[in-house]
Amino acid sequence: MRVSLLGVGLLALSTTIGFAQTVPAPARQSVPTINQRRAHQQKRIAQGIRNQHIGARKAVHLERREASIGRQEHRMRAANHGRLNGADRVRLNRRLNRTSRAIHRAKHGTAEKQRLMKQ
Repeated sequence: MRVSLLGVGLLALSTTIGFAQTVPAPARQSVPTINQRRAHQQKRIAQGIRNQHIGARKAVHLERREASIGRQEHRMRAANHGRLNGADRVRLNRRLNRTSRAIHRAKHGTAEKQRLMKQ
């Protein structure tokens, strides 16, 4: 009797462990880091220049915005021993979002199209 109770206990334990291992872990979405976003935006600016969708003056303006974001990130990291806290990430992402929209408008001439439509 003792052996069968022990066997039933081991069987129950092994099936419980087996079921616990088969449950898939939730998929984690990969969020681009600040540095990855900056690199991607640099590529977009360079592509716009190559395709002649972004003029020289606008390219200089966009590059200055990117450099400003880089300097701000550097100061934030220096203040926190090389790390960014949540508020810093929010501020940087907001600036990157605005710059991304400016790159899109520069490449696709959105502001110029709107100006022409008003005339």
